[in-house]
Amino acid sequence: MPVGTPLLWGITIAAVLALVVMDFLLTRKPHEVSMKEAVGWSVFYIALPLAFGAWVWNTYGGDRGLEFMTGYLVEKTLSVDNLFVFMLLLTAFAVPRELRQRALLFGVVGALVLRGAFIAVGAQLVSSLSWAFLLFGAILFATAIKTLRDAMAPEDEHIDVSELKIVRLVRRFWPVTDRYHGPALTAQDGDGRRALTPMALVILAILSIDVVFAVDSVPAVYGITDDPYLVFATNAFALLGLRALYFVLEGALGKLVHLGYGLAAILAFIGVKLVLHWAHGVWPWIPEVPTLASLGVIIGILALVVTTSLIATRRGDADLEDHATTAPLPTTDADPVHTRP
Repeated sequence: MPVGTPLLWGITIAAVLALVVMDFLLTRKPHEVSMKEAVGWSVFYIALPLAFGAWVWNTYGGDRGLEFMTGYLVEKTLSVDNLFVFMLLLTAFAVPRELRQRALLFGVVGALVLRGAFIAVGAQLVSSLSWAFLLFGAILFATAIKTLRDAMAPEDEHIDVSELKIVRLVRRFWPVTDRYHGPALTAQDGDGRRALTPMALVILAILSIDVVFAVDSVPAVYGITDDPYLVFATNAFALLGLRALYFVLEGALGKLVHLGYGLAAILAFIGVKLVLHWAHGVWPWIPEVPTLASLGVIIGILALVVTTSLIATRRGDADLEDHATTAPLPTTDADPVHTRP
């Protein structure tokens, strides 16, 4: 039974817009986000989808409820990877801490718009093309391979801002000020001209990354549910809490050293699930992967990579401590060991 009625679509979109407006009002005065504030809003934005999932389960049955919760878990996992890239961008642009939540909010709004467009296109493909799921599976396989290569590549947690294509393109047509002017996107430069601020460049860079993320996140959730409304709802709920979640996980993101391997495995698994779904429609004797089994696999992968990441990080910290303890101390002529009586 489809979940998305016109009335429910209207209520959901209105609620999402209201939450976005609320976030813009909360961030209109730049301030550094405390951990207490970030945790409070994160709890709020996690409680919302849990309550909504319970409502879907009670109203439309366990299958739809399970699809929503599994899809939400997939999207939330992918959003954590997005946050890591956002963290690198904000650091590379030297965004003041009090302005970071504003930049993230623009990224969330851009992601919502882009994913809404991708969801609409995906729904049209699913309804009109029998091989749409095969196409989505191929996209996820390609993304999984790229994610795995990135995870296996030597660590490079630095982004050269001057080499970003969007930055080079913008600088060709508009002047850019040398410093931030609060959350303003434009300001007068030294010559009195109206110019973009670094804040505008940060937002444009985040929006360009949003396009890439939308390409893999939308097919991934279509691998869990074929209901466009649930696809939109899972994306919306996963994105709305990113602003607060960033400040909660900022210190922990660097410790999830194996997250890329887990994401690659999840994307590849969902790609297999999509291909099997397509094949089942052509050859009914080919089995499909049940949603409950998908949820179990995804939770298992996440639990494994979080555990191995924490172990690897702890070993790395221990090795650094051992090296610091055993390293010879530098000596000087004033060292009593080398001073003759």
